[in-house]
Amino acid sequence: MVSTDTVDVLIAGAGPVGLTAAVELRRRGIGCRVVDRLPERLPYAKAVGIQPRTLEIWDRMGLVRAALEAAVPMLGQLTYVGGVEGPRIELALPPEVPYGFAALPQYETERILDEFLARFGSRIERGTELVGFAQDADGVTSRLATAAGAQEEVRSRYLVGCDGAHSAVRKGLGLGFEGGAFPEEYMLGDVELDWDMPHGYGVRAMHLGADGAVDDVLVCIPLPGRGRYRISSMVPPELRTTARAEGGDGVAHGLEGASGPSLSHLQDVLDRLAPRPATASALRWSSVFRISHRIVDRYADGRVFVAGDAAHIHPPTGAQGMNTGIQDAYNLAWKLALAIQGGARPELLASYDAERRPVGVEVVGRTVRHAAEGVQADPDDPGTVMLREAQLLLGYRGSSLVGPPEEGGADGEGPRAGDRAPDCGGLTGHIAAHPLRLYDLLRDRGHVLLLYGGGDGEPGGAGADGFPALAATARDVSLGRVATCVVLADAAPAGAGGALTLPVYRDRRGEFARQYAARGRTAFLVRPDGYLSARLQPPTANELASRLALVFQA
Repeated sequence: MVSTDTVDVLIAGAGPVGLTAAVELRRRGIGCRVVDRLPERLPYAKAVGIQPRTLEIWDRMGLVRAALEAAVPMLGQLTYVGGVEGPRIELALPPEVPYGFAALPQYETERILDEFLARFGSRIERGTELVGFAQDADGVTSRLATAAGAQEEVRSRYLVGCDGAHSAVRKGLGLGFEGGAFPEEYMLGDVELDWDMPHGYGVRAMHLGADGAVDDVLVCIPLPGRGRYRISSMVPPELRTTARAEGGDGVAHGLEGASGPSLSHLQDVLDRLAPRPATASALRWSSVFRISHRIVDRYADGRVFVAGDAAHIHPPTGAQGMNTGIQDAYNLAWKLALAIQGGARPELLASYDAERRPVGVEVVGRTVRHAAEGVQADPDDPGTVMLREAQLLLGYRGSSLVGPPEEGGADGEGPRAGDRAPDCGGLTGHIAAHPLRLYDLLRDRGHVLLLYGGGDGEPGGAGADGFPALAATARDVSLGRVATCVVLADAAPAGAGGALTLPVYRDRRGEFARQYAARGRTAFLVRPDGYLSARLQPPTANELASRLALVFQA
């Protein structure tokens, strides 16, 4: 055993989930180390779907531009059964949603996060594996095996396992990981296709057997590059493997180590099922993979946490896995940072399991159903299905961090405590000539208190009276960790807010009032992960202080 190092947080696993946790911790000034047993980033387009909610998260983190420049849009999916075109699925969202669906190879997602992490002076420690750990009341002692063959002991306040389906952290905690596996095996290939199909659309082509069940399938997802797709299909007999699992943990999930399909294997599937004549070329990589569906019995044990595939695995239907894991890490990181900085209530970290495990249970169940029956079999209306697949309906109503539910705005409309804070445009300041989005005001901040004041004809008048006192309450209870912005209706008098020392923006187009159903004086407390902690109408200092006290240590 060599030198003992100390750090705030040790993160095992440098995939998109682990890197998200690391970036968020470093952005908030928390020291962390990221270790990964792989010697280098894998060049595989494994998880490729990027949900609109993930892009919103990357916007708040400050790295969305790099992702948008590297990704390609996902406009929809074309479906075919027996060569006959079925309903076209359009991935359309309401106009107020700032981002659409996108496709980006996983190694590009990791590159973008890795480069962003480097801005904070942190790097991935490659070829370094977590081989054991023990925790006590004050921290976690971990043993690492380095690429040079040395052993290192690391003492950290917290350990986060983002180390995939065969997680050493999950095994070390002895967490239950109940579920099952699909008997079918599939093959993946990253190729260029010469065919006449609409740009930006995925393709799902199926063949039905005599019993009406799907017995052959081809799925093609567009990737960045000319004619480039990741295609998947059932494995031919000669490529089938045994249901082995890496590490002997009984979890058969992900890429298998056996030989992948050749270009001819992939071409055979295209010849059988492609709706147009298609020629595959430029095979970058291929693999056989298996699918399991499992979820842990808890996301945390003391000072140790699991996130992403270490906590939940499921079918790739709807591209939910990586995106759900990114939200796990995003939810956990701001709470860890606040706990380490000494400003959090002792119960704050317990909310990670309470908020995220129900999400994992729902995603596993839904993706299993969709894998068996298809997304089109979902009983909800198409608009609701689309918003859920985009992960825009996720919320934490009833969480211990958001207090009792409110009734919303007029007629119960608008987001409530625990709901996602929607974006809007048309906000103007006193200096900048161009209008801003609400997400511009939230970017690169922690908790944000939004104070809305209505016009003369609305209850509460201009609404600016009392705002400084509310801002002072937020500052005092949180020890300065809450930023405050004032949004005034355009109908407010010209001088309204002029005496405020707070940032003031005008809702010139009324978009904020519409999206938030704001009438008169209203306070919205937005969490660092973009969900509302409170909606107070009209707000009082005592009520605001009580909501802040659910998160911050008095």
